[in-house]
Amino acid sequence: METPGLVVHGEAAPFSTALRSLVNNPLYSDVRFVVGQERQEVFAHRCLLACRCNFFQRLLGSEPGPGVPSPVVLSTVPAEAFLAVLEFLYTNSAKLHRHSVLEVLTAAVEYGLEELRELCLQFVMKVLDVELVCEALQIAVSFGLGPLQERCVAFIEAHSQETLRTRGFLELSAPALLLLLRSDKLCVDEAELVLAARSWARVGAAVLERPVAEVAAPVVLELRLALLAPAELSALEEQNRREPLIPVEQIVEAWKCHALRRGDAARGAPCRRRRGTLPREHHRFLDLPFK
Repeated sequence: METPGLVVHGEAAPFSTALRSLVNNPLYSDVRFVVGQERQEVFAHRCLLACRCNFFQRLLGSEPGPGVPSPVVLSTVPAEAFLAVLEFLYTNSAKLHRHSVLEVLTAAVEYGLEELRELCLQFVMKVLDVELVCEALQIAVSFGLGPLQERCVAFIEAHSQETLRTRGFLELSAPALLLLLRSDKLCVDEAELVLAARSWARVGAAVLERPVAEVAAPVVLELRLALLAPAELSALEEQNRREPLIPVEQIVEAWKCHALRRGDAARGAPCRRRRGTLPREHHRFLDLPFK
């Protein structure tokens, strides 16, 4: 009776090194990609990509055409991120960098590479900082990456003022900004949040060529105007006449809080304080528990 065979393993490092040498190597390559806005040409090997990734299996088909294959255009993924994806497919490892990891993460999600996605998520959470966090939050919201979303929101809650000054904040989508404006734990006063929301809406209005108030409509209801002092509310009302941002009804509800001296009158203007809310004289008349 024949004895069962034994699986033996050679050294992994030389094998990985040999495969890494084939990344973007025209030697024996049978597929070409044109990637990114730079339209960089990248060489790859059809059989390896197809057996490692269902996305590429569907994209490339089963058989190459005759002659020199036409390039496959992938214009939305930057070349550096695409090469990192290829490195992972060839060697099951990749070198990640802070400046490009979110692009690699996006590609991993779009290509269905769950292991690479998790490695990118772990790396992002380690290097998260003020300049990176809003872009990371946007990706988390876009792709439904719950743990990353929670981590980003918690980071912004702890570093609210610095984050509001970044370009990434101005480029957030409305759903991502809503997550932040609904938080009680932002370490920033409401007056600063109103200014930040206006700046965000102005940028969006310029990009989308739409009125500021229209761009702001999905998010401004989360601004807690009743927390502002009467003088601040009057100044906001005057600015709102010059540059509409907030519905008049929302400002009226905030004035009701002041007139009636109780927070439960403001159905459209929440009175709950945030962690960074500065005290004002009228707050003693409002129901301001901190959660």
